[in-house]
Amino acid sequence: MHTPIALLLELGVILTALSVLGAVARRFALSPVPLYLVAGLVLGDGGLTPVPAAREFVDTGASIGVVLLLLVLGLDFAVPEFTASLRRHRSSAAVDLLLNAAPGAVAGWLLGLDTSGILALAGATYVSSSGIVARLLADLRRLGNRETPAVLSVLVVEDFAMAAYLPLLAVITSGGTWWQALLAVLAATGAVVAAIAASGRWGHHVGRVLSHPDKEQVLLRVLGITLIVAALAETIHVSAAVGAFLIGLALTGTAAERARAVLSPLRDLFAAVFFLALGLSVDPGDLMPMLPAAAALAVVGAATKLAADWYAAGRDGAGRRGRLRAGTALVARGEFSVVIIGLAGPAQDRLGALVTTYVMLLAVCGPVLARFAPTRATAPLPATVAGPASGPHDRRPQ
Repeated sequence: MHTPIALLLELGVILTALSVLGAVARRFALSPVPLYLVAGLVLGDGGLTPVPAAREFVDTGASIGVVLLLLVLGLDFAVPEFTASLRRHRSSAAVDLLLNAAPGAVAGWLLGLDTSGILALAGATYVSSSGIVARLLADLRRLGNRETPAVLSVLVVEDFAMAAYLPLLAVITSGGTWWQALLAVLAATGAVVAAIAASGRWGHHVGRVLSHPDKEQVLLRVLGITLIVAALAETIHVSAAVGAFLIGLALTGTAAERARAVLSPLRDLFAAVFFLALGLSVDPGDLMPMLPAAAALAVVGAATKLAADWYAAGRDGAGRRGRLRAGTALVARGEFSVVIIGLAGPAQDRLGALVTTYVMLLAVCGPVLARFAPTRATAPLPATVAGPASGPHDRRPQ
């Protein structure tokens, strides 16, 4: 089998560069996510040194990366506690939607966009990046924090909301009628409810199927089933990341610990590729013209996300520092906003450039804000034991 030399060379250079950037970030106790995103800008089509041979691999690896991020995140939580958190945070989800979709809708109206443009911009300012948030919680060792269930509840509700929102946006941008839009939303919502019900009813069988004393078998089984479920989730208009998260929740105890041990290195590799791909998808030349408007919108978006998640963390009894950590953790926007632009952007050039700049600003600045949010008064739990599925929480307000 012939392997293209250019592919090997470009991948080698990419991975080496990511290693150096990761080491620099760790040296200053920062998350490497912003540096990976900037590296993507440099290596993209409009950057200094494009990597055309490796582009297809990076794009495919990015899809696997976000699945692995949410799968491993789900391994740290148990179904009963997480479902209880979801029920408790219904009002938090409503506050999150109202505060974070409104700035986009208002900005779209001020810019003179049509209905589809306003709807698209509202969605882009509403939804946080599942991939970036999942990596931040692990990097900053906050999985055991009191505010983390609130963060995850809001994040997963946003992903579920996208299941109804994206079909609606697709119908409106294509010029469909109101009843076609209604049917699309009802079909997507029904699929989500069915998926959640199936997970709750038969999820406990997943652990039995995927458990095995051999590490290779654990890796192949867990990754294989997760990718299948992620594909099925996308088919019914649910995020692949949510499908992966549900598989992670279904694994508990020893099965979760073994899966986490074999999957964590693979997650780190493909997560780095995911953040690189997010940067690669942006042409730096598109950023500058819309920078003032995007920067203003980003400041508002960071403030509204902080306010919404301050409220959500407060419902779990978190103190002031915990509420600040929750708010800053969800500031970053990412993959869903890129999907939204893919649907609505081609027909509206200004919208695409604005959202692209907005996403890159918050994808880079969000992790930095999260890193410098107030830390806990007590030492954080080790990453390998953090979370309700694998160790006790410190329930004191922080």
